[in-house]
Amino acid sequence: MSKWMHRMHVGITMLILILVTLPLVPLFLGAFSLRMPWPQLIPDSWSLRAWTYMFSSSSGTGEAIITSIGIAMIVTLINLILAIPAADALSRYQFKGKRWIEAVLYAPIIIPAFVSVMGMHLTFIRLGLTESVFGVVLAHLSPSLPYMIRALMISFGTLGFEWEEQGRMLGAGRFQRFRWIVLPHILPGIIAGSGLSMLVSLSQYLITFLVGGGQVVTIPILLFPFASGGDPTIAAAYTLVFAGLAAGALWGLDMILNAYYRKRSRAKSI
Repeated sequence: MSKWMHRMHVGITMLILILVTLPLVPLFLGAFSLRMPWPQLIPDSWSLRAWTYMFSSSSGTGEAIITSIGIAMIVTLINLILAIPAADALSRYQFKGKRWIEAVLYAPIIIPAFVSVMGMHLTFIRLGLTESVFGVVLAHLSPSLPYMIRALMISFGTLGFEWEEQGRMLGAGRFQRFRWIVLPHILPGIIAGSGLSMLVSLSQYLITFLVGGGQVVTIPILLFPFASGGDPTIAAAYTLVFAGLAAGALWGLDMILNAYYRKRSRAKSI
């Protein structure tokens, strides 16, 4: 039975890896082809044309990568500051209207994106926030904040108040209780929420296009014209770059979490 279960787990893992990596194969082939007319799966000839263009000084790819990462990091930091007290209140306290507040917070991921974006765009025009990085950052908070709150609510939901009460009885102040009791417990939620927040921010095209007004250029802004029929080869190359940014962000957050737990385990062993 043990060997059968092991083989089943290995088989399921391999199936998941195949399903995840299979869509990347045509993208990889297309990114290194001279041209790849539909519906061909194998290119007629190979070329670095897409990569030469993408990393040329005129393409603006480098600036778009820096802008995309910068906006995603700022959005994630603001989300974290807003989500920690919100998730704490929604998970560990009971108060009137709690369900309505949750419904409002989750509305951006339930209501069709086009509806919320158009209302946001009109409001930002009146406030003079369009065509600026600051406006794009504020706009990215709406679709990404609910994921951060949800991830932290799961962590806060298993915390309770007992450990904090014990810390208070031992003389720990509010900041000390948060630093040594709350923060270590919710760290997995912070990492998970940060990963989701960065992915959602990195992938925003419509919000960035409308609020940024073409002045704030991110990777999706560069990718979309090629993906919509301009040049599938360059679109494939940009898609691989975007996938690399997303994977790099998740890998970095995973490294931070692993380093933290290794440090904790070394401290406990001492």
